[in-house]
Amino acid sequence: MSPHRVPCVTATLSSTKVRAALRTSARTSGELLLIFLMLAVSLWLLGRMWSIVWPLVIGLLLTTLTWPPMRFLLRRGWPPAIAASVVTVLFLLVAAGIVALIAVPVAAQSGELSDRVIEGVQELRQWAAGPPLNIDDAQINKAFDTAVSRAQDGLGSITGAVVTGVSTVLNGLVTAILALFLMFFFLKDGPRFLPWLARQLPGRLATDVPTVAARGWDTLGSFVRSQAAVGLLDAVLIGLGLWILGVPLVLPLAVLTFVSAFVPIIGALFAGFVAVLIALVSNGLTDALLVLAIIVVVQQLEGNVFQPMIQSRGLGLHAAVILLAVTLGGSLAGIVGSLLAVPVAALIAVAWDYLREQLSEPSEDPGPTAPDPGAPVPS
Repeated sequence: MSPHRVPCVTATLSSTKVRAALRTSARTSGELLLIFLMLAVSLWLLGRMWSIVWPLVIGLLLTTLTWPPMRFLLRRGWPPAIAASVVTVLFLLVAAGIVALIAVPVAAQSGELSDRVIEGVQELRQWAAGPPLNIDDAQINKAFDTAVSRAQDGLGSITGAVVTGVSTVLNGLVTAILALFLMFFFLKDGPRFLPWLARQLPGRLATDVPTVAARGWDTLGSFVRSQAAVGLLDAVLIGLGLWILGVPLVLPLAVLTFVSAFVPIIGALFAGFVAVLIALVSNGLTDALLVLAIIVVVQQLEGNVFQPMIQSRGLGLHAAVILLAVTLGGSLAGIVGSLLAVPVAALIAVAWDYLREQLSEPSEDPGPTAPDPGAPVPS
């Protein structure tokens, strides 16, 4: 008996389905291109208006930080203008106190620190003169004279850099003052903003936009509180390590660590550099290396454990999303992008969640089932 042969079936593509798939792909690609074009135009406009947007962002972040005492005073029956004035003055006093906490001890020990710096430079020269470098004083003086000559040749560039630096400082001062005034007005008139916004928008936007804005406000508050918690944890751990090693200026360094936590990347590097430098000129190379090890360990714990855990709980974002957002923000806009990456990602998540709620199909609830007439009635 001959074996059964299975006929070979050749599948052919349907021209109708292929054309439909191509039309769907083309339509989807065109819609995505329009969306990306709109985003590009929005980012361009944002960059053109950055001198206004940046103080507005700082004012909002400061408002989220100072809103709890403002809310406390409002609940006690204080007028909004008086409560906002009191909170603003208290914020300025706290900020001035933090600056004084850093500046006064540093100024008191500046003479001792400068002497230690000179001693450190002399020790470095003696070390360079010995093996394995064997650099004599003549070579060191020649290198110093060369450096001075190059500095003099580049005096024009240095002057330009100084002018640019002064301009940057002035712009920062103007931004800080404008952000402070915006914070006062946000505190005073904030509760009336959403009702006013609802009256200005037509149709369904009068409900959607205020709802998203309210949720975004809660998200910004969570971000500021989580960042403050991470900074406080860094300040306590690093300050404890500095105190154990006997490094001077422990309290100013701890305060500097807390403040710098609000500026990603550059803030941690700056605070760590200052701590290692003071440990080097005051306690020697061994304690400086120990301080560096403590800072590296704390920063690794912050970046890989504390910050993702605290921010993911406070913002509803996964730790991987936070890490990718900070990386993308830093690559797009540097330090400012790293600072704003996490709250922007959280606000996008808030808007996306609300959009999903509005586009989701309502769940079919069958409701309570009718009782069976023949079923026994419980006594």
